[in-house]
Amino acid sequence: MKSVVFTNALIIDGLGSDPVLGDILVVGDIIKEIREPDSNVHADRCIDVAGLVLAPGFIDMHSHSDIQILSAPDHTAKLTQGVTTEVLGQDGLSYAPVNDETLATLRTQLKGWNDDPVGFDWNWRSVGEYLDRLDGNTAVNTAYLVPHGTLRMLVMGNQARLATAEELAQMCEILRRGLDEGAVGLSAGLTYVPGMYADTEELVELCRVVAEYGGYFCPHHRNYGSNVIAAYRECIEIAKSSGVALHLAHAHLSFEVNRTRLAELIEVFDEATSEGIDFTFDSYPYLAGMTTLMSQLPSWAQSGSVEQQMARLSDTHERSRIIDALDVSGSDGHQGLTVDWQTVRVVGVSHAPELSWIVGMNFAEAARQVGTEPSDFCLDVLIATYLGASCVIFMGFENHVQALMTHPAHTVGSDGILVGDRPHPRSWGTFTRMLQTYVREEEVLSLPVCIQHMTSAPARRLGLRDRGRIVEGARADLVVFDPATVRENGTYERPRVRSQGIIHVMVNGEFALENGEVTGVRSGRVVGKLQ
Repeated sequence: MKSVVFTNALIIDGLGSDPVLGDILVVGDIIKEIREPDSNVHADRCIDVAGLVLAPGFIDMHSHSDIQILSAPDHTAKLTQGVTTEVLGQDGLSYAPVNDETLATLRTQLKGWNDDPVGFDWNWRSVGEYLDRLDGNTAVNTAYLVPHGTLRMLVMGNQARLATAEELAQMCEILRRGLDEGAVGLSAGLTYVPGMYADTEELVELCRVVAEYGGYFCPHHRNYGSNVIAAYRECIEIAKSSGVALHLAHAHLSFEVNRTRLAELIEVFDEATSEGIDFTFDSYPYLAGMTTLMSQLPSWAQSGSVEQQMARLSDTHERSRIIDALDVSGSDGHQGLTVDWQTVRVVGVSHAPELSWIVGMNFAEAARQVGTEPSDFCLDVLIATYLGASCVIFMGFENHVQALMTHPAHTVGSDGILVGDRPHPRSWGTFTRMLQTYVREEEVLSLPVCIQHMTSAPARRLGLRDRGRIVEGARADLVVFDPATVRENGTYERPRVRSQGIIHVMVNGEFALENGEVTGVRSGRVVGKLQ
């Protein structure tokens, strides 16, 4: 069995402890021994990491790499940030479990998240088959959440109505199957179609199933804008009623209407913990979010088949109704608010090269250049890209971002989307930005606490007792980095620039990144199985 020793490391164990100088011996995929610096340690390979930090590999609690992790398997964006595990199946929408019809719909609906790669082999339909495809074929470890919207699609399509008792029973049965096959919980996207059509009672019943398995509920809650506090409270009520552990996806408090509500949100979070809810959340360290452009439209416009959605965009009457929601009355797809088109930037035009000139522009600017209104131009872009356009929306507040990352229930999730002409830089820089900006430069977090939020805290949520910490007997998911030089290099203008300062990344005892270079090793495993 191969052995590697890292010598003279500044060890940060992921548990919040102060750094210690020492050597770590890895045998196979296990941390075999941790000792004081000793030049007599024997191993097949000895790596001197003097002056560098050795920490557990970072866990991305919210990732949209579901297809890209297979179709572009080097996974450079994440490895060069020190990520060794990602949680997929987010926001209630992913590619398992599916049948032929729902898979076709999802491939179109999620092009802005994962593209629809030419020649890609979609050789699964169940959760278990998808996890089998991932296991041992990825650069990093993966965990998977059963997506609520995908369940709903399987049972009742994109219909804008409540589920019947029989339909809900079918969803519960399919969810059980997914948990049996290796998923760690349930995600929901309550501002996305079709998840937004579900009521609280539907989610409570599904979460009761998840609670039986010891998994967790991960909602993209119902409103981040006009009714944000009530939306957070709904998630907490679901957890209380069902007994499920709650992990809020990409928690933030954004948009001008919420500028003064930070104390109110923190109080809601603290109440959840005081009431005995097993509560955590993730956030990303940026002021802009990224999503599909189609998701900003009112929910009724997104119902039905792709063909029905496309027809509405061209129908004069329906188009007028959509524009009214976007500009006058407020769109539930845009968090109940009207759209400030200066804050919405086009970042992907999905196989519509004639629109490449608008990439990087906000809609107000682009519409001026063609002599039309932004909302009209938005619908034209959706038609041209067959609903595949993506956008970045600038809506955050720096003081809110910093306050959330200091909360004890905080973990880190990139919400990273790897496709598009000019996607969000968080896909390439979330974890290195935490270390650079919020540890070294701004001193918002200490280095041990920041690493704890990126390692043992998410590992606990995933039920991973042998990852996210440096202790003897743990799995050898490790990252070595230079605390003085680690930094993100991507920007909104040039996002696909790899981070610097991450020297080595070990996944299950194998080097996925060595001396700053991707090795091509695929040692990632599916983790977090509840049985």
